[in-house]
Amino acid sequence: MTSPLITPAELAALDEVTVLDVRWRLGGPPGVEFYREGHIPGAVFCDLDQDLAATPGAGGRHPLPEADAFQSAMRRLGVSNGRSVAVYDDAGSTAAARAWWTLRYFGHQDVRVLDGGLPAWTEAGLPVTKDSPDLPASGEGDFTARPGGMPALTADEAAALATQGVLLDARAAERYRGEVEPIDPVAGHVPGAVSAPTTENVGPDGRFLAPAALRDRFAGLGVLEGVQAGAYCGSGVTAAHEVLALEVAGLPAALYVGSWSNWVADPSRPVATG
Repeated sequence: MTSPLITPAELAALDEVTVLDVRWRLGGPPGVEFYREGHIPGAVFCDLDQDLAATPGAGGRHPLPEADAFQSAMRRLGVSNGRSVAVYDDAGSTAAARAWWTLRYFGHQDVRVLDGGLPAWTEAGLPVTKDSPDLPASGEGDFTARPGGMPALTADEAAALATQGVLLDARAAERYRGEVEPIDPVAGHVPGAVSAPTTENVGPDGRFLAPAALRDRFAGLGVLEGVQAGAYCGSGVTAAHEVLALEVAGLPAALYVGSWSNWVADPSRPVATG
């Protein structure tokens, strides 16, 4: 299995690659401000809210974009079908994972996440720049979005998976338990879901744990080979990080993109706490 991760040295050695800077903060400031202060040479800024999600609503705070909209955004950023893509952020690969998953879902076959993000890049002594790169001479890439490249869950499918397989809740444990809810209008979790904070997928350096360590972590949560697994979070961002960690471990999993923000949009859906 080709790893979905790439090291700074491996990325620096590539000649033909589109690099997307996906730095993002919930509630701001806008990630483009960090990009302008310095980024990997040749990287193009990818806006999570605008390029990797549709308008917030009943579908959640970061619903999946329509194929045409995503295709247009990726072409504008220079993404092409036959060219490798590397994505990075500066916060444990959470936002980068959303870019990885969305590109994979819409059919791109060669997408990798810079393990450790921009901090790992600079720690390796590699350069950053404030210069904006030139996009392809045509003005855009040729990426064609074809939905279905990664498994995704509806709310009903997530509810069923919580009883028939393993549904992982990627949020902080206190949000899972319903003790606090700083963002969504209702606190708690999908009944039957298992608490699995994404912070435990990475080490203090922001790099993913080794595959064997991740397999042990997920085995302790009930995710074994042959067991159907899925993940959700507040709005489908950190849950993509969970799916990425599972892939690093060699364990396929589906993403409930709407996540908790979609779940609680319907008051008839049950909520568990504790």
